[in-house]
Amino acid sequence: MHVADAVNARTSIRAFRPDPVPASLVQTLLEAASRAPSGGNVQPWKVYALSGAPLADLKARVAADPLGETPEYDVYPPGLWEPLRTRRFQGGEALYATLEIARDDRPARLRQFARNGELFGAPVGVFFCLDRRVGPPQWADVGMFMQTFMLLAVEQGLATCAQEWWSRYPKTVAKTLNLDAEHMLFSGMALGYADQDAAINRLRTARDPFETWGALLGF
Repeated sequence: MHVADAVNARTSIRAFRPDPVPASLVQTLLEAASRAPSGGNVQPWKVYALSGAPLADLKARVAADPLGETPEYDVYPPGLWEPLRTRRFQGGEALYATLEIARDDRPARLRQFARNGELFGAPVGVFFCLDRRVGPPQWADVGMFMQTFMLLAVEQGLATCAQEWWSRYPKTVAKTLNLDAEHMLFSGMALGYADQDAAINRLRTARDPFETWGALLGF
């Protein structure tokens, strides 16, 4: 598979089959993803993959606490501005449209939102953590690790959904991972095999044309 094919095929999957993913494959993908770049080669990531009983226990804890905990960071800046606000709004509307959930059907929207805590049925949850003392450049490094991992997963016929939603449960996840106090959770990720029959998996979010965000200078 060419890299461009993996980039075009990757999408956020929100309905998975229960088929297990071998531990050896998960480890192989994580080790390969560690070739992702990081400033100064500091490799600031700390990664945990959960399946089976540990993952079931985490899901149960989250289900028992639907209100969540105090997040350690804002996933979106307060007062999101244009055009970011419209992009996020349109993406959300497109997602709920695949499920035929009306905008005013708040209970149904909340139920779908809560599916994050179930990893959308994925058999593996991957959690990406970093040292609290690092700054934005190292957060970006972890993002590059995650993207590399997602593209490698596509090559193996796997699907993913990156979920900063898990930042709502920093204490619960930290306890499950036995995470030391110096590290914090950045993001979770669902990993598994996509349910190709699920309507929600046919969603392809829009991308703005190059002219709205890019420029070529001096060519």
